[in-house]
Amino acid sequence: MRNGGGWSTRELAEIAGTTVKAVRYYHRIGLLPEPERAANGYKRYRVAHLTRLLRIRRLIDMGVPLAEMDAIEGSAEGAEQVLRALDAELAASIARQQRMRAELAEALRRPHLADLPAGFGEFPEGLPDADRGLLLISAQVLEPDALDLLRDVPVEPRSAATIAFDTLPADADEATRQSLAERFAPEVRVSRETYPELTALGADGGPFTSPVMLRSIAELFNPAQIDVLQRINAMLTPPRA
Repeated sequence: MRNGGGWSTRELAEIAGTTVKAVRYYHRIGLLPEPERAANGYKRYRVAHLTRLLRIRRLIDMGVPLAEMDAIEGSAEGAEQVLRALDAELAASIARQQRMRAELAEALRRPHLADLPAGFGEFPEGLPDADRGLLLISAQVLEPDALDLLRDVPVEPRSAATIAFDTLPADADEATRQSLAERFAPEVRVSRETYPELTALGADGGPFTSPVMLRSIAELFNPAQIDVLQRINAMLTPPRA
């Protein structure tokens, strides 16, 4: 390449590792000064233009937006402010990506549970759609501390009563509902006694009684299942004095 009379736009872009379109854009927004023109009318770029263009490219590579170039060049204080903001944004992005990788690792270990919220990857295969839906909604509407309580509950094999509840048809008769409620109630009692903080989530005014959660339960479970839950609650709720 020649440089005795300066570089053309194409040559300048090639040296700087960018494109002619980018060089022209930097001219248009005032980041790169226009060079003098040769007698034939063509632009002739000098070393000053090259170093300026390389400076622009360097800042872009660090993530500095074009709109912040003036602040970077205006003062050391302005440059520090912009760079610190970029560093904080990058740190947040890295943390987000690390969290995503951890969640992907969990999903790869249990692909059949990939749709569940983070931290709920220990359930066995065959988790009912109603339970999946309730977990997804819970992760969206519950506060982090309430969600942590759910995560901390050990995953145990589904009991015969639990499976019977999962598969209970909507048109189950009275006797079937009552029998299941009586079989299932002892397990629910043990769970309530073992995890009182979790039980409190479903008490009056608790997160599980919010309109979103109540509507979700009403639509995710069929009428017979809802009836069984109500029967169990009546069995386990002491009569008021």
